[in-house]
Order: sequence, then C-alpha cells, then structure tokens
Amino acid sequence: MSLFDLTGKVAIVTGASKGIGRAIAERMAEQGAMVVVSSRRIEACEEVVSGIAHKGGTAFAMACNIGRKPELQALVDATLARWGQIDVAVCNAAINPHFGPAETMPDEIFDKIMASNIKSNMWLSHMVIPGMAERGGGSIIIVSSIGGFRGSPVLGAYAISKAADMQLVRNLAVSHGHQNIRANAIAPGLVRTDFARALWENPDIYRKRTRDTPLRRIGEPDEIAGAAVFLASAAGSFMTGQTITIDGGVCAGVPMRDDD
Repeated sequence: MSLFDLTGKVAIVTGASKGIGRAIAERMAEQGAMVVVSSRRIEACEEVVSGIAHKGGTAFAMACNIGRKPELQALVDATLARWGQIDVAVCNAAINPHFGPAETMPDEIFDKIMASNIKSNMWLSHMVIPGMAERGGGSIIIVSSIGGFRGSPVLGAYAISKAADMQLVRNLAVSHGHQNIRANAIAPGLVRTDFARALWENPDIYRKRTRDTPLRRIGEPDEIAGAAVFLASAAGSFMTGQTITIDGGVCAGVPMRDDD
C-alpha cells in the first residue's frame, strides 16, 4: 500500500470550488479519499464533483459559508449522515476583502477577516475532533500563508489571521495529540489562483515577486495539493503542530540576480 493512499478516508475540503482547495479535493480523491467539496456556491462545487466522478473518484457537493457556524455544523452533519465518519478536515476557505494600509480598514472588515480566517477554522476543528477521537485519530489541515511570517503594508489583517492559524494548529496538536489527532498548516507563497489575482495580475508586484523568488516564478495550485495529501496520509503520520512552507524559496532569502 502506498504511503499516500487515502482509500477509505473521508475528507472535508472548504473553499474547494477553485484554486488550491479544488486541487486538494481532486488530488485527495485520486488517492482514494471520499471527498466533500464545499464552498459558498453549490454550482461550482458540483462542477468539481463532476470532474472527480469522471476520473473514477467519489465526492459530493455541499454549499457552506464558513462564517456561519450553523452552516459548518450542517456540513459536518451531512458528511456523517452520508459516510459515517470524517478522517480529514481541510480548512482552506478564507477571505481578504481589504487590500491596502491597515489604517484605512474599517473595524467591521477586520472583525470579518478574523472570524472567517481563524474562528471558522477553530469551529470546524472542534466539530470534527470528537468523531476523530472516537475512531482513533484524524488529520486537520489549515491552509495558512507566508503572509503569517512576514510584515505587509497592504495585507495586514490577512497576515495577522494567517499567523494565528499557525498558532491554532500548534494548540490543536498539543491538546489532541494523545488522541492521535494531528493538526498542521500549509503556508503557500504567491500561487496562481483567483483569490490572489490582484497580486499576480499586477505587473509590478508580479515582476518583484518572481525576481525575489529563488525559483523565479509563482506557484500553481497542484504544488500545494501534494502537501495536503502528505499530511492526510500515512506518509505524514508523525507530523503534527507544524507549518509546511511552499513558496518557491521566498522565505529562504532574496536570491542572487543575474546583475549581482
């Protein structure tokens, strides 16, 4: 059996209708997982489910706004009603409605970012942990960002929320390790998704980011999905409380340039 085999596992993936979440859902299904594809738009989720089914995978779609606790609970309840278990929870959905200086951000926007990017992940984790403990273990994966490591003049609240997500997995790991429940985060750099479009479609930002990235390019969703499969599978069974950075080398330091 492959170390990355997920046969018999049930995985919930939030924000799974596009970008990194979609790639994670598709790749987990390829490894045999039964996947719950969730986002706010049911039509987009059903499109992903159709693609998974076309390749022989198993999935179902359910709309969910992560900022509404009853909808998250309904997502968990529907998964348990359908498949009787939850082995993997991928907290990928997030928001960033403010791009610019923190001092221009209204308080209600800050509160909304914190609620969607931190509190909802805590809610979902707490909802799935009892069942995971009863079954002998599970894996919680939160998609964070390298923004959680770096100061930013334009992504302040988002970066704060992503740093908090890294602390959340540490807390979950310490609190529930004795139940064989693992919690880890993934911190992507700039990835070609609709969520980050404002960054990679801006020629100045794109030029600077690729110049300052050792691999001299931005990432693709599939390059994040592999880490999620690792964390969900037996391959990652001794990893917990950690953050995997996948950023093309950005956090390693500024590379030498051709004109250096």
